[in-house]
This record gives sequence, C-alpha cells and structure tokens, in this order.
Amino acid sequence: QVQLVESGGGLVQAGGSLRVSCAASGSTFINYVMGWFRQAPGKEREFVAAVSRRGESTYYADSVKGRFTVDRDNAKHIAYLRMNSLKPEDAAVYYCAAGGGALTSMKYDYWGQGTQVTVSS
Repeated sequence: QVQLVESGGGLVQAGGSLRVSCAASGSTFINYVMGWFRQAPGKEREFVAAVSRRGESTYYADSVKGRFTVDRDNAKHIAYLRMNSLKPEDAAVYYCAAGGGALTSMKYDYWGQGTQVTVSS
C-alpha cells in the first residue's frame, strides 16, 4: 500500500509558475513509477507526466511538453511537478499516482486526493 498526499496547488496568473508535490508513505517509493494527472471541471482525467523509478526517464503529454518538468527525490519519497508558462487551460485538480508498471504503461495502482491549480487570465 502507498499513501499519496499532494500539496502546493493554488492560484497563479497566466504565464506564471507553480510546483506541486506528492509525498508518499507506506511502501518502498522507488518501486513505483510516479505519474501526474489532471482533471478540469466537465472533462475527463488526463495524463500529464510521469517519471521512472530512479528518475532517469520522463514522459510528458504533448500539451505540457517543454513547460512542465516532473522529477522525484527518492530519499525524501516525494515527486514533483514543476509547471512553467501556465495557461488558463492548465487549471484543474492535479493528482499524483504510483504505478508498478512501465513508464508509459498508464497503469497506476495508488492515487492521491488531488490539489487544485487555478490559472487566472
């Protein structure tokens, strides 16, 4: 079992930056690929980014490539999503997830409760 708690969401102006964090507990953090997803009102949840177990590989949705950076600190059991050049369409609840599959498998077993990111235009 893995417990995930996101933090760091908030209100930011368009063009600004924000970093959200995901603290993990309960199991061996390095065993899991860590992913980030988001869900805006009235829309389906969508994949944003993922980082491999040791942090050497990353994977991004086209919509955030070049603006967002995902990484992790295995010593602290925390995954991060750094978001730059934010756009109003990036506003959503952001969720982190932990998965036992491959980096691009989209198979996640554990989910956090989400953190709200609001982008004002």
